[in-house]
Amino acid sequence: MYAIEKVEALNAEVTRMVVHAPAIARKIKPGQFIMLRIDEQGERIPLTMNSCDPEAGTITIIFQAVGATTMRLAQMRVGDALLDFAGPLGKPTELEGVKRACVIGGGLGTAIAYSQAKWLHDHGAEVDVITGFRNVDLVLLEDEINENSTRQIIMTDDGSNGNKGLVTAALQQCIDEGADYDLVLAVGPVIMMKFVAATTKPYGIKTLVSMNPLMIDGTGMCGGCRVKVGDEYFHACVDGPDFDGHLVDYDDAMRRGVMYRSFESSAREAAAGKVASEGRTCGDAAVSSGDDHKEA
Repeated sequence: MYAIEKVEALNAEVTRMVVHAPAIARKIKPGQFIMLRIDEQGERIPLTMNSCDPEAGTITIIFQAVGATTMRLAQMRVGDALLDFAGPLGKPTELEGVKRACVIGGGLGTAIAYSQAKWLHDHGAEVDVITGFRNVDLVLLEDEINENSTRQIIMTDDGSNGNKGLVTAALQQCIDEGADYDLVLAVGPVIMMKFVAATTKPYGIKTLVSMNPLMIDGTGMCGGCRVKVGDEYFHACVDGPDFDGHLVDYDDAMRRGVMYRSFESSAREAAAGKVASEGRTCGDAAVSSGDDHKEA
């Protein structure tokens, strides 16, 4: 069992949770994820590491209660425990040797982007971090990113923070101002990553995107997390989750991403009914970008 040591609401939608998992904390690196299961009746879901503390033996995850399992997870408190917490899984993000980078996070993808930006900053790289949210109330990790980046730019869809627009507009501005990036890394909705890659391609800037397809076991056995890159299919869980952003077939990824939407909707409604019957609410917790698969 894996004890929950801390639960914190980052905003009205998102929860940060610290889990005691010493063996994983000693090995996990930015970009890698874990598979958790709440109990024997629960499904397995992947959650990407936000941060780790090897000395304390803890892993921090950030998630949003959009699916059946994350709705249950959002109700857990300090002292509760998870049945399974397996990892590290996936390949670490290739960050060695990077001198100037732009790390881009869309919504909850910011939680993943933070760990990568921090690693680069800690290893002497110059790091610009661009994040995008629907509005100012949903902004995540602003203080943490300020401490672990050269520059932070926060964009909002509605301009409620005084900076209206898309992350790609901010990226293009940085490039136009002469930012000589040797790596751009994007984590967030597939459509966002598609246009980040389209922005960098004319300049030949190496671009990595973190793919978040449906995962069941996290070991490549189920085949559900296939991602088309160039003319080949890869498994995001073992070959990724990071891939060359200029080669990913984003339209194929978006088609595959909605295949199980009706099933997920039914499971979510059932979970909401169970929570309500127990006299609890789901609004004070957490969440990702659409379902319970590959959240931060």
